[in-house]
Amino acid sequence: MAALFHNEMHSDFVWAHGYIPYGGADFGEIRSVAEAVADGGDDLFHDAWVAAGERMTATADTLLAKGHMASARESYLRASVFYASSFRPLYGVPVDPRLLSAFRKEVAAFDKALSLGEAPTAPIAIPFGETSLPGYFIPAEGSETEVRPLIIFTNGYDGTIVDTYFACGVAASRRGYHSLLFDGPGQGAMLYEHGTALRPDWEVVIKAVVDFAEGLPLVDTKRIALSGWSLGGYLAPRAASGEPRIAALIADPGLWSIADGFRDIVVRNLGVSSEAAADLGNLDESIMQKIDATIRKSPLIKWKVVNRGFWTHGVDNLRDYFASAERFTMTGRVDTITCPTLITQAENDILGNGASALFNKLTCPKALMRFTAAEGADRHCEMGNRSLLNRRVLDWLDDCFSVQR
Repeated sequence: MAALFHNEMHSDFVWAHGYIPYGGADFGEIRSVAEAVADGGDDLFHDAWVAAGERMTATADTLLAKGHMASARESYLRASVFYASSFRPLYGVPVDPRLLSAFRKEVAAFDKALSLGEAPTAPIAIPFGETSLPGYFIPAEGSETEVRPLIIFTNGYDGTIVDTYFACGVAASRRGYHSLLFDGPGQGAMLYEHGTALRPDWEVVIKAVVDFAEGLPLVDTKRIALSGWSLGGYLAPRAASGEPRIAALIADPGLWSIADGFRDIVVRNLGVSSEAAADLGNLDESIMQKIDATIRKSPLIKWKVVNRGFWTHGVDNLRDYFASAERFTMTGRVDTITCPTLITQAENDILGNGASALFNKLTCPKALMRFTAAEGADRHCEMGNRSLLNRRVLDWLDDCFSVQR
């Protein structure tokens, strides 16, 4: 899929190919967007995805007016993916109005699609302190009125609920699991609409989500799993370390911390001692300036750290970002995870390099599941063969929960 887009950064933003098995897109639709973008910049990338989403929405509206509800639902779902694919290049502060517009269209198309299903689904609000977290309860396919095990899915840095639905939720529903999708602090609507920053103590977030889940009549409260992908591979283990009601944990990939990846680079490439790099937020100013300059030389790395990282963490400079990143760690918490835990690790996924470190320090029942380039499941979150990931992970969960298929 990378060959479709000329720009390396644009290729990194395209997740829709991973959703093809789950009705989120078809290859030709993605190729058409790539051809429209060609050598164009971020503005054209955004415009091409939105234009495709608009065409799909118009098609869905026409189909619905003619009474073709199933086809309309499918078209609205596809439209939500294409809107969701449009705005990652626009990340940063101040919030680009085009990002908010595309995100709101994404949500509207998704909500319309879910309202047309055999078991219509509406947005939910999960109480969280003085506010609420937006979410959706997705029932198990064919078991919409039965008590079933639940998977709570937690996102990462820049995924939306729509992304999680297609990457994880559809497969879970087909396999007989109810699922709960939500935006936590620093994610989706909580970031875009409310400016709420990411927080490291995800156990506080998941406590509220589990409290809500236990009040749902269709949930088997003894079989609640928590699954996190991308940065969720840290957030989910961190949450499970402080939430004993989680009966099974999945981290895709397993992450020990945010800061350690930067720490390794600083020590290897800039000659900083391990002692000095132990707290990145307190690095010497001259070293901080070198790191900042290096980051800004690469459009993709600049986007990840400055555009996305600063905004998501609620900071405006590299020192404060590093200081925040240091708080996202499993140090002192890993031993409190007691439930069966699955750690994934994909070949050629930089974020997955630390998966073995987390796995080795777990003291609970555990499994490490590797994915390879030979399977087409390498790179970040196995997006080239997401269906393989889902099959193997759900098989593992079936075993944990003694589910027979």
